[in-house]
Amino acid sequence: MFSSHLFRAPRGVPVFLCCAWLLACLPVCAAERIVTHRVEGGDFRSVREAVVEVIEAEGMVVGQVLPFGSMLERTGQGQASPYVAAEIIPFCSAALARRMVLEDPGQMTLCPLAIALYVSVGEPDVVVLAYRTTGGDSPARVQADQLLGRLVARAARLGKLRW
Repeated sequence: MFSSHLFRAPRGVPVFLCCAWLLACLPVCAAERIVTHRVEGGDFRSVREAVVEVIEAEGMVVGQVLPFGSMLERTGQGQASPYVAAEIIPFCSAALARRMVLEDPGQMTLCPLAIALYVSVGEPDVVVLAYRTTGGDSPARVQADQLLGRLVARAARLGKLRW
């Protein structure tokens, strides 16, 4: 019979306690949701530059932009991608990250924040901005959700202007 240490409880800890801990974590995961904002009248490049601009205008640093669409194409094994273009733009607010981890050290998993943007094959004239909320159940999480919403709204307005 195969047994892995990954699926056993640590010594002295009943399995039901481990299961209870996992179930307690579910509401945190379930609290997250994806928020999307459609940008009609903008092109991918302009919206992408707008996202970077509004993040940097708030004094935050953009991390390595993830070429999600290209990654899907490379690993698709001949399957068509649902995207014409898709990227994920991670960024960090050191002050906000500090507030979040002071509330709960485990909230470091919420950093960096990220905004995704894509153009789908089915709607090639629409750029979609998307982000995952933090669940907003603490003051710093509410602040992070508000920041994400504000950035996406500003980028959508700015992205409609062709650069």
